[in-house]
Amino acid sequence: MRRLAFLLRPSWLILAVLVAGFAYLCFSVLAPWQLGKNTSTSHRNQLIADSVRADPVPLSSLFDGGKPDEHTEWRRVTASGSYLPDSTVLVRLRHLDGAPGYAVLSAFKLDDGRIVLVDRGMVAAVDGVRPPPIADPPAGTQQLTARVRMSEGVTPGKDPSVQDGFRQVYSIDTTQEMTVLQLPLTPIPTGERGGYLQLDEGQPGAFKPTPLPQLDAGPYLSYGLQWLAFGIMAPLGLGYFVYAEIRERRKDKAAATEPAPTPTGAQPEAPEKPAATTEARLADRYGRSH
Repeated sequence: MRRLAFLLRPSWLILAVLVAGFAYLCFSVLAPWQLGKNTSTSHRNQLIADSVRADPVPLSSLFDGGKPDEHTEWRRVTASGSYLPDSTVLVRLRHLDGAPGYAVLSAFKLDDGRIVLVDRGMVAAVDGVRPPPIADPPAGTQQLTARVRMSEGVTPGKDPSVQDGFRQVYSIDTTQEMTVLQLPLTPIPTGERGGYLQLDEGQPGAFKPTPLPQLDAGPYLSYGLQWLAFGIMAPLGLGYFVYAEIRERRKDKAAATEPAPTPTGAQPEAPEKPAATTEARLADRYGRSH
């Protein structure tokens, strides 16, 4: 046990605490964070890929499906009804081809009487700061093909406003737009927040469609594995330093106790007292503990 007494020095205790804390964060926070992002991204990509291959289904079939299911996001659907006049809402802080833009939302009344929120696509901002003139959606009965999207939620402090003659919001959220438009919008069953429709290209009233995400899982899996590796390597590194310190202390102790060779024919001299003990020499490296 005396060999390991140096581990009680403040410098070694602090190092041990830092290594333990870092390893704990790697296993409990950092690695699960990246691996969770990989799982959610892979799940999203699979839903998008499935929706591309599948034929669209009537939107009414989702309302009759019972409990909301997150697997309905990205599903292609068809809907019949008409756009409601004076129901345009712009979503700020969007980008179109790398430049500032707006997403254009409108309310669409289905043949069964339900009113759903529709993302009609993107328009470019004028001079990067204000919306362009927005054409009203076509009147009369329309047949739409769209994708189901999940509401984005709202950000505290970013409240709806009226600017440049348009109602404007910062996110696409059915509950929020229900208040903005003063209409009884029906969230499409998908997840806890409900969803809306995102028009496909070439649909009645559509602008430039919001592009689909790239079907790339990203680097999250490798990042998660790296954090797991770091969490393993940190304690192993500490163990190596402890082993190296013990080895150096043994060498110093052996060198301090080994007698000097006596020349032939010379009278042996009394052994000199070591100038400094092993502990004193090591104290210069790690500091003294009191």
